Amino acid sequence: MLLINDLLVEKILIYGGVAIIVFVILLIYFFKLRQETKHTEEKIEYAIEHGLHEPVSLYPVIDPNSCIKSSACVKACPEHDVLGIRDGRGTVINGSRCIGHGACFHACPVEAISLFIGTEKRGVDLPHVSQNFESNVQGIYIAGELGGMGLIRNAVEQGSQAVRNIIEHKRRGKEKFLDLIVVGAGPAGISATLEAKKNNLRVKTFEQDSLGGTVYTFPRSKIVMTAPMDLPLFGKIKLYETSKTKLLELWESVIEKHQIEISCNLKVTRIAFKGEGFEVETSDGKTYHTMNVLLAIGRRGTPRKLGVKGEIQEKVAYRLIEPEDINGKHVLVVGGGDSAVESAMLLAEQNTVTLSYRSASFSRIKATNLTKLNEYIEAEKIKVLYQSNVTEIKTETVELVQNNENLSIENDLVYIFAGGELPTQFLEKVGIKITRKYGEAILKH
Repeated sequence: MLLINDLLVEKILIYGGVAIIVFVILLIYFFKLRQETKHTEEKIEYAIEHGLHEPVSLYPVIDPNSCIKSSACVKACPEHDVLGIRDGRGTVINGSRCIGHGACFHACPVEAISLFIGTEKRGVDLPHVSQNFESNVQGIYIAGELGGMGLIRNAVEQGSQAVRNIIEHKRRGKEKFLDLIVVGAGPAGISATLEAKKNNLRVKTFEQDSLGGTVYTFPRSKIVMTAPMDLPLFGKIKLYETSKTKLLELWESVIEKHQIEISCNLKVTRIAFKGEGFEVETSDGKTYHTMNVLLAIGRRGTPRKLGVKGEIQEKVAYRLIEPEDINGKHVLVVGGGDSAVESAMLLAEQNTVTLSYRSASFSRIKATNLTKLNEYIEAEKIKVLYQSNVTEIKTETVELVQNNENLSIENDLVYIFAGGELPTQFLEKVGIKITRKYGEAILKH
């Protein structure tokens, strides 16, 4: 009897000890969860107060009914404080800093995340694109930034997928018709061209600027954030941080190795359906016939201008390509996005730089850029004019208005980064429908 009692006491102590350990673990877990939630809510309040919470492009939406609280999405996000933990679930903190990596989307083990574009307050104009990347015009496909997916890896994947869909639909060229014309030689256009070559399609590619499209216009030392991706005719590319120069060199080497011709500085001026396929005209007056067209032209189209007096002067530019060649100048940079801020910091190394932004704070730039910009401001390398607008650009000065006060600053060069205008007129002439999206999923499981 005594032995039985001893065994009973021993079991009670063991189970009791286990229960206490479990209780302590749960207590620590809930305390940590509460602290994480409090910390996240403080960040959300700060983001709302400073205009960082509202997304400006692609962003994740988490289904609370499907979420299993694994926090995989938060761990996978390569940007800082876009996502956080609240009540154990992932939640958006700084929506304006999401640049559409899609890492959270792919990391979620239960497919509880969709990628949306536009919000109830801010609409985004997008052309109609099916899951096969075909527009409402049969035979015309859209890939990359124009369709809302601007990240390099996503654009590369879409370019190759679109071509595979063209092959699957068996819309191959007959007699004098090409199989495919690719418009644009950015990430999506290059990938599509390589995929077409890989599958022995008769293809021609036209780029109105230089190889690389928008990537080519990045400042030389700009770091391009990307991720492992499959490039047709090359294979897996493992790049997380790389310079614009190295990325362009990689593309050029693959194109040269496979003897692929891409016509740069040649603009497609007209696309019209003729007979079985399309008639495509270019700015040199030539006409081509093709069964399919892939539009990979980006969303910016024509740089958006300020529309102020004196903007036509030669000292005004809308992109910065060789900042190291500019020395000892008084430079005004206009804009509040990453391109404007990064260009201002590059120019500040050898010039006197003023950055003009119409808002009271920078709400659309990466956290790393904001931190670095604040360092430049504290070191007096850059002067920022918040809530300011350019009113006139003169030969030796620029006139601005800041908080209802007129300013005149000495100036040699002006760089304007006000975004670009969607090539709506060109798309509408082709027959492509454009709609404004107010918070709609463009990528979901």
